[in-house]
Amino acid sequence: MAISLKLNGQTHQVEAEPGTPLLWVIRDELKLTGTKFGCGVAACGACTVHLDGEPVRSCQTFVEDAEGAEITTIEGLNSKVSKAVQDAWVELDVVQCGYCQSGQIMSAVGLLSENPKPTVEEIDSFMNGNACRCATYQRIRAAIQRASEMMEA
Repeated sequence: MAISLKLNGQTHQVEAEPGTPLLWVIRDELKLTGTKFGCGVAACGACTVHLDGEPVRSCQTFVEDAEGAEITTIEGLNSKVSKAVQDAWVELDVVQCGYCQSGQIMSAVGLLSENPKPTVEEIDSFMNGNACRCATYQRIRAAIQRASEMMEA
């Protein structure tokens, strides 16, 4: 079926079977590979994108459910919050292997967009479900705190 998607500010016409995960349309049809496949069951967060500003797992979001929504991938981030998050990630050298990082960043941007001054407990609660095989959780938490500080300046 033909579906119109607004992705990173541009409208795309795609052909996809009903029930196709948004992740596969983003990666295979639109060739944006920053969004990763991790587990396929919405448990790891590697596939996180924003749907109307809210972080969602694209592996469990059907493409037809995203029609008419504003979809943002890691490639489309462009805000004060996303700049602070990305700068904090670099400053604190968060990344090790990097596979989960686009999902981590998308979730962190979602958190700080909703709550610009989260507590440690709020960070841990919001980021729960974003898995990192390298266990950089302390650096991720510190980077979110640093990004919060950077947004105040």
